[in-house]
Amino acid sequence: MKKRNRRVMIWPIFIGLLILYGCGTPSSSYKPEPETQAETEADSADGAESNLIHDHSMELEYAENFTVDYYVGGYTLLTTTMDGARFLIVPEGKETPENLEIGGREEADKDVVVLKRPIKDIYLVASSAMDMFDALNGLDAITFSGQKADGWYIEAAREAMEKGDLLYAGKYNKPDYELIVSGNCSLAIENMMISHAPEVVEKLEDFGIPAMIEYSSYEAHPLGRVEWVKFYGALLGKEEEAERIFNAQAAVLNKVSGADRTDQTVAFFFITSNGLVQVRQSSDYVPKMIEIAGGKYVFENLGDPETRRSTMNMQVEEFYAGAKDADFLIYNSSIDGGVASVEALLDKCEALADFKAVKEGNVWCTTNDMYQQSLSIGYLIEDIHGMIRGETEDMHYLFHLE
Repeated sequence: MKKRNRRVMIWPIFIGLLILYGCGTPSSSYKPEPETQAETEADSADGAESNLIHDHSMELEYAENFTVDYYVGGYTLLTTTMDGARFLIVPEGKETPENLEIGGREEADKDVVVLKRPIKDIYLVASSAMDMFDALNGLDAITFSGQKADGWYIEAAREAMEKGDLLYAGKYNKPDYELIVSGNCSLAIENMMISHAPEVVEKLEDFGIPAMIEYSSYEAHPLGRVEWVKFYGALLGKEEEAERIFNAQAAVLNKVSGADRTDQTVAFFFITSNGLVQVRQSSDYVPKMIEIAGGKYVFENLGDPETRRSTMNMQVEEFYAGAKDADFLIYNSSIDGGVASVEALLDKCEALADFKAVKEGNVWCTTNDMYQQSLSIGYLIEDIHGMIRGETEDMHYLFHLE
């Protein structure tokens, strides 16, 4: 009986305490889950995160020259790892975080470029990226081109220029600043040639236009280059489309890579205007394509992989010594437009007449659009595979020189 009376007396006291301190109100020591905390901060800052909280990173299979990190609230961080440049993509309707704390340290605003969706009015100089924008149905994000209409092998890009939807804004080293500034350019996507004109980047930045350097051609694996479609998919918010595009090329490569290896050697080269021979370093993605196709790149240990360069020039005598007995020659037409016959090739370099591949009629040339067709690497590997095995029907990007 006494126990029951004591219990009755305690309840009024407990209820009073609840009323006094506020029922359900968390104490000052309560720490919500990160997601809850981020959402609360976003609400209190009119849609702006006060802090970036990492959610997950994109899984990449082959690409090594970029990363994609996702943060709570729909924010995306793109990083080009060769130069460490970082680009924070702010979702539509959201504000830039007040405190850019990335990777455990605060970053000054100048260290992280902020781009707000929808991404538009891009100045695209890196021509190899146009194929990816086109495949992602993202051509409307590009307003300015570093190529004239007749320089595009991407049909949609050429048509957009002819209609006036895509404007020529000058080459990488001579951009039309007046045009791109008046057109509210939000981003310049450059290739590595911009390293020869650093003053252009400085001037673009003076105008408030950030520059992003495209490093897909520096990937060691051919599918690493294709995987850059995921980078642009993340830029535009089209990750699912990018994944489908990548998987389609991976399927083509997997079909060819299951074939038996051969001992057939292949030289891939270009004759420069000053008479040198430009070849691929052994660590480049083109020798890897030849290997996957069942062949063997004729230069096994050429160049220094630490330089991360894709090509190098050599004297004709050095090329002669290393490639004279190659079973196949492939001339890279992406720079000078190529050649139409063996005779035209010999006009560029008479010494090639003594090469085994020339004598046996195994000389090939890439089509002019090969470099711009970044998403067709699987088909080029299929072509090389067919060349090596003598199955030359239905070629996509290689043709035989007579």
